[in-house]
Amino acid sequence: MFSYASVPPPSRLYWRAQLLGWTLYFAFNLLLFSVFGRFSGELLLITTAIVLPIAALTHALRYHIRANRWEQLPLLPLLGRLLVMNATLSVLSQLIIWALLIWVVRPSPDGQPHGWAQFLGYCLNVNFMLWLWAGFYFGWHFFNRYKQAEVDKWKLAAAVQEAEMRTLKAQINPHFMFNGLNNIRALVMEDPARARTMITHLSDLLRYSIQLNSAEWVPLRRELEIVRHYLELEAMQLEERLHYSLDVDPAALSVLIPPMTLQLLVENAIKHGIAPRPEGGTIQLTAQPDAATGQLHIIVRNTGRYQPQPGHNGVGLRNAQERLALLFGRAATLTISNDPTTADTVVAQLQLPVQAAVVA
Repeated sequence: MFSYASVPPPSRLYWRAQLLGWTLYFAFNLLLFSVFGRFSGELLLITTAIVLPIAALTHALRYHIRANRWEQLPLLPLLGRLLVMNATLSVLSQLIIWALLIWVVRPSPDGQPHGWAQFLGYCLNVNFMLWLWAGFYFGWHFFNRYKQAEVDKWKLAAAVQEAEMRTLKAQINPHFMFNGLNNIRALVMEDPARARTMITHLSDLLRYSIQLNSAEWVPLRRELEIVRHYLELEAMQLEERLHYSLDVDPAALSVLIPPMTLQLLVENAIKHGIAPRPEGGTIQLTAQPDAATGQLHIIVRNTGRYQPQPGHNGVGLRNAQERLALLFGRAATLTISNDPTTADTVVAQLQLPVQAAVVA
């Protein structure tokens, strides 16, 4: 159910187009009537009585279009609605115009009122003008939508490229590689089996990072695998200071998400929450689809305190939020805050539409 109260006010461009278009139509009718008769004040009044109702009805039509979101309709359903609406407004406009003309006394040359044939002819004329108005109105909206889609496409391409570069430079950076290899080297003599396991984690993490360069989406199942590899490597470096748990609904495993999104949340939790604390902390990751809202809810809780600083928000998180906005619009959100119910706990919440994903 749509509300007319929710319709935004017209833009200046709309008012200028309305004023220009109907002024030209007024001038055309006045000129046409003047050709067949002498110009007079009554002729000016008659022309005004013809043009103003049509202009007012198109403005009302604009509210109906916006309130019912006709701009988002496919072409054929839109044409069907316009066919009915324009026919209705054509008849309504003529009833209003004829009432005004009778009020200003404009009988036919023989002193008798105009007949139904003339009424139908005038309706067809108004119907043509309404279709012309609708053509300009929807043509402008479709053109703007096309331009916005092109802008969004290039923004998304730039965001994806930036995310890939961020992954190569930040997620698997030389510092991380150096620490990981040093820890593995230390384990080679002490615990060869564990060292081999760590090498496997590191190689899988690198392989995933390379593969995502050509992937726009990955199943949550695949993202969780790389998160486990990442957590195992970090647990090796932080030793007993890092504890984690993963609680994922099986129904969520096939949902597609942008690659490295979940890994970024986990990395952020370790980097800003767990690692700075001498006693370490815990990470809890949950993922649950909501059939009622059609949303996938992902929550990452970690020990720590969230202290945002204006102008110093994480580049990775900001990029992730912008990328989600480009992919899903307002249907997806990514927020980070302190848990109001649990002390020293930070909560990162990611919501995105399940219907945007396919089963992998």
